Amino acid sequence: MVVYPELHLCSAEGTPDERTAQLEAAAEPMSGPRIQRLGEIARKLGVWLLPGTVCERGEDGHLYNTAPVFSPDGELVAAYRKCFPWRPFEPYQPGKEFVVFDVPGVARVGLAVCYDIWFPEVSRQLAWMGAEVIINQAATTTCDRAQEQILVQANAIFNQVFVVSANMAEPAGMGQSLIVDPEGRTRTAMPGATPGILTDVLNLGEVERVRQFGTAGLNRMWSQFRDDDPVIELPVYGGRLDPKTF
Repeated sequence: MVVYPELHLCSAEGTPDERTAQLEAAAEPMSGPRIQRLGEIARKLGVWLLPGTVCERGEDGHLYNTAPVFSPDGELVAAYRKCFPWRPFEPYQPGKEFVVFDVPGVARVGLAVCYDIWFPEVSRQLAWMGAEVIINQAATTTCDRAQEQILVQANAIFNQVFVVSANMAEPAGMGQSLIVDPEGRTRTAMPGATPGILTDVLNLGEVERVRQFGTAGLNRMWSQFRDDDPVIELPVYGGRLDPKTF
């Protein structure tokens, strides 16, 4: 599986108005030639390809920051619209659905994009949907990449999943991509912003082991409740994320 950072093919620069104009010009529907070409590349190489997010022109005419996933036969198997654009700096409409996809016989993978990692509801929902690995494609150019690295570990810990964070490198990005295991330990990481390739082989059995025996051999959050425990109401959400009450 080959993973690129957010906006790897559709970045923009300049003033906010200039960036928006560049993104408007680059936007294509998911049936457009860019997606077709990316599918051809995945098929030619025989890899699972996450080429970085693209600027999608939705059927409603709006721009979306969308993460496509291609199978080794070139099929577009998933497309996730970023639910939490980095406002007020990004011109995108927010997505409204969380997305997972299956690598047959291997794992279920959840998708998140950059600022999504700051909202624990995203990774919890993906884990609840069965994700054993969460891939966060990022384009962080600011000093808060230090906090993001901690958030990657935290999301891995409280969901007991692998988290892969691929961040844009120099000259624009802060780099420091990392891969974290279900106990929050960093398996491998880029030491700085210099461009490079981060590789790893994940043992997906670690997810089941950690959930069964506990993080650090102690904490088994997925086995916390008994059948006779009382129901705990969560009125803060009411079963959905509503902008009027969030």
